[in-house]
Amino acid sequence: MPEKTGIVPFWKNYDRKTVLRFARMAEDLGYDSIWIPEAWAYEQFQLLAEIALATRTIKVATGIANVFSRSPALLAMSAATLDEISEGRVILGLGTSGRIVIENFHGIPYQKPLTRLRDTVGILRALWRGERLAPEMSTLFQLRHFKLEMTPRRSDIPIYVASLQEKAIRDIGRMADGWIPTFWPYRQLEDGIALLREGATEAGRANTRIEVASFVGVVPLDDVGAARALLKPLVSFYIGGMGVYYHALFCRYGFQENADRVRELYQAGDRTQAAAAVSDELIDAIAICGPAAYCRERLAEWREHGLGSALLNLPTGVPPELTEQFLRTMAPRH
Repeated sequence: MPEKTGIVPFWKNYDRKTVLRFARMAEDLGYDSIWIPEAWAYEQFQLLAEIALATRTIKVATGIANVFSRSPALLAMSAATLDEISEGRVILGLGTSGRIVIENFHGIPYQKPLTRLRDTVGILRALWRGERLAPEMSTLFQLRHFKLEMTPRRSDIPIYVASLQEKAIRDIGRMADGWIPTFWPYRQLEDGIALLREGATEAGRANTRIEVASFVGVVPLDDVGAARALLKPLVSFYIGGMGVYYHALFCRYGFQENADRVRELYQAGDRTQAAAAVSDELIDAIAICGPAAYCRERLAEWREHGLGSALLNLPTGVPPELTEQFLRTMAPRH
C-alpha cells in the first residue's frame, strides 16, 4: 500500500490564494489530501469547495468539523454537496472540539459530547443511504420523516474522527473509517490502535481497516533546537489553553511533571515561559525536528508504529517560498 501524506494549513492568518497555490503544488508533488481546519476564522466547507474546483485528484478533508456548531443534517448536506463538487474526493473529519470554543464562541451548551458524536455519525450514514429520519436514530435529536432530497455521489463518504479519550477511540472502531490523533506520542500509537480493534470487534467489524491519520508537526531544519522552538508555543497552547484532554494525554504517557509546569505558567499568563518550559523530550515524542533526511527517516519510523496517513502541518508565519521548500522536502515522491 502506498504511503499517504496530507497537508494541513494553520487556521490563523489563513491566506486563501496562497493556500490554493499550495494545494495545487501538493497535488503535483504526490500529496494525498489537504485538511482544512476550522476554529473561529474561515468556514471550512467553502474553502474546501474552492480547493476542489482548482484541483483534480487530491482529497479534500475537514480537519476538523465539530459536531456542535452544525446539525447532523447540515453536516450531511454539506459533505454530500462537497463530495459532488469534488467528484468523490471528500473525507469528513469530525470531532467534539471543547467546552471553551463551543460555549463561548458558538453559544451552545457542551453536553454529552461523545453521545452527540456517536448519534451524528449514525444520522450521517442514514441520510447518505437515502433513509428517512426517525426518533429512534438519536437520544439527543428529535428527528422524524425527512430524508435528503438529493442523491449523494457516495453513500459511504469516509468519516474520520479526532479523539484522545479511550472510550471515544473504541467508538471510532465501532463506527468510523479513520482515527485522527493529535500530539499522540508516536511510540504509543499501538495503544490507540488496540482500542480501535476492540471497538471494531465488539461491533462486528473486526476485518474493517481503520486508518490512523495523525497530524504531525515536522520542522526540517539543521538546527534542531531552533526547530523544536518553533513548535513549543503551539504545544504549550494546547496544554494550557485547550481544555484538559492534551494535558491528560501527556500525563498518561510519562510527561506529567512537564505538562503540569507548562499549564501552570500558561494559565498564569506567562505564555513565553510556558512555551520555553515544554521539554525537548516531549517535542521529540510528538513531532519531528531536525535535518531534512532525518525528518524523512523519522516519518518512516512513525509509519512502522502504525501511522497510515501523515498529515503534515504547514509552517506558520514564514514566507511562501519556505512553505514551498517544505512541500518539496517532505513530498511523498521525494
